[in-house]
Amino acid sequence: MRHRRPSLTREAALWCEGRSIVAGIDEVGRGPLAGPVVAAAVVFPMGTKPIRGLDDSKVLTALQRQKFVPKIHERAAAVAVGAASVREIDRLNIRRASILAMARALHRLGIVPAHVLIDGLPCPELGCEHEAIVDGDARCHSIAAASIIAKVLRDALMDRLAARHPGYCWETNKGYATPEHLEAIQRLGPTRHHRYSFEPVAQIELLTISATT
Repeated sequence: MRHRRPSLTREAALWCEGRSIVAGIDEVGRGPLAGPVVAAAVVFPMGTKPIRGLDDSKVLTALQRQKFVPKIHERAAAVAVGAASVREIDRLNIRRASILAMARALHRLGIVPAHVLIDGLPCPELGCEHEAIVDGDARCHSIAAASIIAKVLRDALMDRLAARHPGYCWETNKGYATPEHLEAIQRLGPTRHHRYSFEPVAQIELLTISATT
């Protein structure tokens, strides 16, 4: 069966309704044990054609995602990113921090969308009228573009952090709970870039404290 790529069907329907500025938003980094959560917002001009080959960031390779970034910037009317730090994740919880990152990306667009499309479930805390699309990054072109922008940026941030904190394999696991990452936390202890509110990090930190008292 042929793979169906994200389309501009929803955006085109909204353009026909007179909503010329439609923003797609997505975030990456909800699940990792370390690093920020990053969101991106992308607005394509009314009537634009799909970018050939563009797909959900999860089904593309790192090299493919990187190649799409300049194409998205060239074709889009506006692109913006936002993030929430590890401290904000621990203070607010990951859901609220993700919404904060998305709100920051929207605010930095420089234009006010007439309609907002987001991946997943509704987020009343976003503070604007929006439409939630389940599997939106696999179905909606602007959301898929946002997922690529956010993923490439977050991966680059984790690569930079990996150089400063060798041993955790962030250059490959990007902060996710892989066996080598969990072993490194036990062996080296968590860093200030780890999410202490996430159970694996909290449990390892608790065991470390218990062992030294």
